[in-house]
Amino acid sequence: MGALEGRVAIVTGSTSGIGLGIARSLAAEGCSILLNGFGEPETIERLRAELAARWGVRVAYSSADMRRPDEIEAMVGQARHELGRVDILVNNAGIQHVAPVHEFPVERWDDVIAVNLSAAFHAIRTALPQMLERNWGRIVNIASAHGLVASVHKAAYVAAKHGLVGLTKVVALETAETGVTCNAICPGWVLTPLVQKQIDDRATRGGIPVEEAKRALLAEKQPSREFVTPEQIGALTVFLCSPAAAEIRGAALPVDGGWTAQ
Repeated sequence: MGALEGRVAIVTGSTSGIGLGIARSLAAEGCSILLNGFGEPETIERLRAELAARWGVRVAYSSADMRRPDEIEAMVGQARHELGRVDILVNNAGIQHVAPVHEFPVERWDDVIAVNLSAAFHAIRTALPQMLERNWGRIVNIASAHGLVASVHKAAYVAAKHGLVGLTKVVALETAETGVTCNAICPGWVLTPLVQKQIDDRATRGGIPVEEAKRALLAEKQPSREFVTPEQIGALTVFLCSPAAAEIRGAALPVDGGWTAQ
């Protein structure tokens, strides 16, 4: 039996990248999963079936758009209906846009804040009452090194991730005397499709090979010169759901190769 046998988790933005790594790590510990995200229906069904078959857990899927509070509420309701309840909520969905503040498109600001920050609020407010009812729950918000420090041209992303760290602390304080915990994980560079796009853009702008752009990106911020892996983020998520982490509350835990130690 896995450490999370019988538990049920929602992982937003889990059809690729960090979210998929987290979903796999939780499923490997016996946790049933509600996947969420965009992608080709065939690809998503293949992922859903793979997780279910490999670890013998129930796996559902929601296409809820994280910009829409009504769809987020429906996603939580679907998890309760199809999987029985929600024990673990991982707010991972995120998008990025890069531009100087004075040139930042207003609609892109609104989208980044909605997906990276407001969606977590809507998911938490909808899922938390049932956690409190059972006096057990784990909320894990996937923030970023950019939730602790800033970089140029990322006004919306940095604002949203700083806000997510703040939201984490408030929820942790409000649940401090209960069996529900809320924490944030703050990854540095993880080689996800989102980061790969930034590498490709850098290579194009600089007229340099992609591998050189990748090395330059790491050298700028991450002293270890190594990417964090989705599996490492998944393992930390599993730990935060374990009894050993019951008194870790309101923490923002960097997994960033030394980025924020500088």
